[in-house]
Amino acid sequence: MKTKSKIRALSLTLVLLPTFAMADEASAGNTAWILTSTALVLFMTIPGLSMFYAGLVRSKNVLSVFMQCFAITGVVSILWLILGYSLAFGEGNALIGDFSKVLFADIGRDSLSGDIPESLFAMFQMTFAIITPALIVGAFAERMKFSSMLLFSGIWLLAVYAPIAHWVWGGGWLGALGVYDFAGGLVVHISAGVAALVAAIVLGPRKGFPATAMPPHNLPMTIGGAGMLWVGWFGFNGGSALAANGDAAMAVLVTHISASMGAITWMFIEWKKFGKPSALGAVTGMVAGLGTITPASGFVGPAGALVIGLLAGFVCFNATQYIKRVLKIDDSLDVFPVHGVGGILGTLMVGIFASTELGVFSGYGFAEGIYSMAGQFTVQLIAVGATVIFTAAATYVVLKLVAVITGGLRVDEEHENRGLDIVSHEESGYNL
Repeated sequence: MKTKSKIRALSLTLVLLPTFAMADEASAGNTAWILTSTALVLFMTIPGLSMFYAGLVRSKNVLSVFMQCFAITGVVSILWLILGYSLAFGEGNALIGDFSKVLFADIGRDSLSGDIPESLFAMFQMTFAIITPALIVGAFAERMKFSSMLLFSGIWLLAVYAPIAHWVWGGGWLGALGVYDFAGGLVVHISAGVAALVAAIVLGPRKGFPATAMPPHNLPMTIGGAGMLWVGWFGFNGGSALAANGDAAMAVLVTHISASMGAITWMFIEWKKFGKPSALGAVTGMVAGLGTITPASGFVGPAGALVIGLLAGFVCFNATQYIKRVLKIDDSLDVFPVHGVGGILGTLMVGIFASTELGVFSGYGFAEGIYSMAGQFTVQLIAVGATVIFTAAATYVVLKLVAVITGGLRVDEEHENRGLDIVSHEESGYNL
């Protein structure tokens, strides 16, 4: 009997061993999906955002926008390797990561983050770090020195983006507080939007703003870039599940619904207000819908996404009108009213639409459901307030520091008139 018992025990051990081993191995399916998502998110910046922004500026500045997005991609990638990833995702404390992951220390072929390679997780997060300062480019387009832009983007990444990423996703205080930010409402859109507003105010308006019309020089280019953003955003939001599962699938679905509703809402508002719907309005509404659903994408269903997209189109449209026509702030490509306002709206709305304790829907009493919603909304509000205040103050300091180092943030009036393509790069986008 003892011999049979030993045989059974040995057999059971041999059966279980492969299961234990798999716990330390990467999931092939999840790895494949995050590899794809990483490529999609990088595709959002180059060529998506590059084309979207480049079509919106005047023809004498088209190459400068492409160059800024390309240069930011390179600079941020190196800084992320050297220090940024460690500050964002190193253990550290509640405010900032430590230096344990400098130069991707201890990240080898077999290192895991969950059940995907940590090298892949670091690269996926790198693409988020790339697109965030690239978004800010739209606020100071057509007037900032190339040297100032590069220095600002690098310092801002380490001083603003990395701490906020740590607060929310890297084990920091907002994550511990229980904030919901599935794919970057706080980390990407609010931080970029607020930084854009501060930069636009500090640099001042383009020559001729607001009296002189400055229409987009190439709307087909902008629409093409917008389409790339739409597709790439499936990796942005769906990939943030860090798994090929139902959460990723739902995130992709609600992302598409919100983008569609945002585009339609903006289009119909313009149609009613100005008599005709515009292509520019439709694509801007689509981007507003995408940015607004981002923090909520892993927490809400299709109906919630429909409402969020509707609100995004309505609120962001009115925000663009208010910023330019009432406040007369020259946020050149509407970064704050679309991404900043959209990020704030989406981060607050997730506190409402993610509630699972609403009376008859879950078996809880109505009072408990409202309490749960109010509690989460309060957490979201605290997170929004902290992100806005920190980003505004830190961005202002960074801009002033860069101005001292480079001898000023913007090109002179003569160079602005000639255009940044020739002045900064001795090239022209069009030679017809």
